[in-house]
Amino acid sequence: MRNKQINLIDVGLEASFDASMTFVQSVLQNINAGYANPVADIDFIRSRDLDTVLSAFTSTCHVLHVMAHGDATETPTFLSDDNSFTVSFEELGAVASQRGRGISAGAILADGCRTGTGAWQRAVRDCLQGEVTYIGTSANIGWHDSTVFCSAFYGALFRNRGKGLTPAQQARDAGERAMSAYATLTDKACPFKVVSLGPSRRARKSLAA
Repeated sequence: MRNKQINLIDVGLEASFDASMTFVQSVLQNINAGYANPVADIDFIRSRDLDTVLSAFTSTCHVLHVMAHGDATETPTFLSDDNSFTVSFEELGAVASQRGRGISAGAILADGCRTGTGAWQRAVRDCLQGEVTYIGTSANIGWHDSTVFCSAFYGALFRNRGKGLTPAQQARDAGERAMSAYATLTDKACPFKVVSLGPSRRARKSLAA
């Protein structure tokens, strides 16, 4: 199995987000433990330096997993717990256009409240380098919702070798399996939603292929 690059970005910057990210890292490390050689390469970014965070967003990976509060009052934005650090897709799109490089990932997992709305999806499309599976939420979520879904998602992603599938297709399959597992385990509808997204016309014009 070829290594998958997983970029974990904690924008929440608070103890509960740190605990959830620690859980995700543990899941991935446990997956690695089942193989003679690691199958997951993990980069964890927890910073208040905007340039560092924006660079992490545009670094090529299989899964871009962002954990933060979600807000779309003015424009879809990831927020820290104290509201002092923000990353909006509007500014990400502007920086991507300047650098000629947008989000290059098989999947984006927007692990925050209400990140699966149409406004979020449209904002994401303006920042895309290519086709992605986008996973957002349709409700307010807590640490339990996140950990249940993410453990199922990464378990499915690494169980399926994905022969003949693109990284985005592999992630979509894993996301749909995780939604089903969540519903079975919690006996309630899964708040995470899985969609396929491509670059907007704006992104295609401003970003290199």
